[in-house]
Amino acid sequence: MQTILVANPKGGSGKTTVAIQLATWFAWQRRPVMLADLDRQQSALRWLAQRPDTFPVIRGRDGIVDRLPADAVQVVDSPAGLHGKLFDAALQAADRIVVPMQPAAFDRWASADFFTRLADEKRVRKGKVDVALLGMRVNARTQTARDFAAFVDDAALPLLGTIRDTQLYVQLQPRGLALFDLPRPRFERDYGQWQVLLNWVSRP
Repeated sequence: MQTILVANPKGGSGKTTVAIQLATWFAWQRRPVMLADLDRQQSALRWLAQRPDTFPVIRGRDGIVDRLPADAVQVVDSPAGLHGKLFDAALQAADRIVVPMQPAAFDRWASADFFTRLADEKRVRKGKVDVALLGMRVNARTQTARDFAAFVDDAALPLLGTIRDTQLYVQLQPRGLALFDLPRPRFERDYGQWQVLLNWVSRP
């Protein structure tokens, strides 16, 4: 089994959005998928409860699962301020960690500190878990986006890509749907923005 942890200590960074997109994409690949929701608000599980039965099945739990079939994927949606025993358990289970990050200054500072913290973890230092950054709600035409790009370059953070600022994901959430439930030809631009991340999480 493979476990992907979606984590960032700052609230509102896009963790749940990323988690449900990944879970949905893997489900469409016909992989058994577990969506583990560690947040007290249970937003990912509430989204899952709205998911139509006609779409690929995603199972959900409010904690990390230790054993799943060999071909299964577990996507872990973590809370803001992840720390202590919960952080240790999530890190121990993870094969890859995706850090969603919005481009604003507060988000940049919080994410930089989090990457520093992760770099000090034994499993990360030994290469047993890979870590990468995904920019969220980035409007490439703004000064904030340019500041974000400079910040990533200066900090040498492993940026996989950026996701544009759009209401599409918000509109899909109440219906229990994600981007990958939609016809690709109509949303090719958005599909393309996720492709580098999908390649990264699906590689051996």
